[in-house]
Parts: sequence; C-alpha cells; structure tokens
Amino acid sequence: MRSEIKLFTGNANPKLAESIARFLDVQLGRARVGTFSDGEINVEIADNVRGRDVFLIQPTCAPTNNHLMELLIMADACKRASAGRLTAVVPYYGYARQDRKVSPRAPISAKLVADLLSTAGVDRVLTMELHAGQIQGFFNVPVDNLYSSSALCGWIEQELRPDSAVIVSPDAGGVERARAFAKRLGAGLAIIDKRRSGPNVAEIMHLIGDVSGKTAILVDDMIDTAGTLTGAARAVKEHGATQVYAVATHAVLSGPAVERIDNSVLERVVITDTIPLNAAAQASSKFAVVGVGDLFGEAIRAIHHDDSVSRLFV
Repeated sequence: MRSEIKLFTGNANPKLAESIARFLDVQLGRARVGTFSDGEINVEIADNVRGRDVFLIQPTCAPTNNHLMELLIMADACKRASAGRLTAVVPYYGYARQDRKVSPRAPISAKLVADLLSTAGVDRVLTMELHAGQIQGFFNVPVDNLYSSSALCGWIEQELRPDSAVIVSPDAGGVERARAFAKRLGAGLAIIDKRRSGPNVAEIMHLIGDVSGKTAILVDDMIDTAGTLTGAARAVKEHGATQVYAVATHAVLSGPAVERIDNSVLERVVITDTIPLNAAAQASSKFAVVGVGDLFGEAIRAIHHDDSVSRLFV
C-alpha cells in the first residue's frame, strides 16, 4: 500500500471531486488551476506529493480542450514533483467517439489523447462508460472502465416498475448495454434500427420488439445533441408505449439538446454527475441526476490498497 492518497481536481467538475473526497474521508488537495492573461493554463500544486498515491479528478467535458490541457498540465506538475503513482480519474473521456478511421485521412483522436496522457506521466486511468470498450487498448497503462448501471438501475427500481417496462436501445451499437439493463431489472428488450445520414443527424427507421402498453426506458452512454434520443422516444411512443423515460451516463447536451428534450415526449431524462449539467438543463424540469461519487471513491480505495476493482464492473 502506498503512503497516502492525494486527490486533486481541475475546473471541470469540482462537485464530483468533493463527493469522492467525502466518501473517502480525505481532503481535496490544494491546486490552483487558472489561466495566464494570454489564456495559457496555469497550474500550481500547493501540497507535497512526493511518494504519494495521486489521483487527478477531471472529466474532459466542454470546454474539452481547456479541461484536457488542465489535466495534462496537472499530471506533468505532479510527476515532476515526484508523485509515487499518478492516476487520471476521467469520469467522461472526451474525443472517445473518434476511435477509428471512418474516412480517408481522418484522425483517431481517442488514441492521440491516450498517448498525451501517457506522455504527461499518467500511470493509470480510471474512467466510466467509454464510448467504445476497445479504447482501453489504446493505452499502454492499466485502464479501469466503470459502469453506471448500478446507479441508474437503482433509480429505475425506486421510481418505476421494472416488471412492466421495456429497455430500449436507441441504436444497434447499444444493444449489449440495453440487454445488461434488461437482465438486471427483469424487463423486456427492444431495439431501434437507426440509419444515420450525417454527423449528429439520425433518422429512425424501425422498432424491433414490443413496447405497446409498456413503460419504455431508453438507455445510452451519452446524450450529445439529443437527436437520436428524442427521435427514438417519438418512435416508441408511436408504437404504443404508455410512457417514455431515458437514462444515460454522460450529459454532454450540446447544441439544441435541452430544447429538444424539453419539447419531446420524454417524461424524464436521468443522467449521472460525470459531467455537470449546463444552465439550460438545470432550469429544465425533465432532468434528474444520480451521483457516482461513491462508485469512483470505492474504485480509488481499491486501487490505493491494490485490491481488485473487477467487482465494480457491473
């Protein structure tokens, strides 16, 4: 076991960092993360980290480039201060959607960010719901990819009746996730066949499965512009669902997302606090937030004590 846990956070999501610190019963470390007058990131680590087990808590959410640079510079500062082990706790891993070449001369940005983190001195990565599981293989350091299903299923079990619900995957890529939710909740399963005509543009085509007379619960890893989500909600409603809910891990909510959700047939959208809600979403009555600080805290504790983290991968 290493000498002491030290937690630091940037400006991306201090509330989540505080909830992790409360769970672990430790104080957040003192780190001044700001900018110089020309906009460059300025970081000063005010605590001694020599030989310590350091965890940097920073989702790379919008503004993505700023928060990514904060994380990289904090990592460099801690490594140069002789941190014993450096773990990047990245609840939301930005650039994850560019995980393969989809056209000639396209980048694989998910791999580039992995290389940047390794170059900055990160020894381990702890994240949640990577957009594609194979991104773990882009790193040359250990990666623990947690899942939010326990928190989101807890909300469903408390607020809805799973035995009269159908879990719906909004696209073919999310079938495995939806199947896991359906198995855990003892609910039915349905799939939306989606044909995408361009980036952030989706057209709903067919529904596979029976939602008639049931509560439909759409399950996804992230909500970006909400075009896919609201289109899927409309499709299941047209096929006879009595109510439509959505649960997702990452509330990216870019562009017209909140307006689309407010004007949709969705009763409620339940997300985790990996990304802080923007002002428009906070003002909306359609969003509910469940915390994942305890889950990250338990994972950090297990990593610190060199215990197994696999029991949390459910």
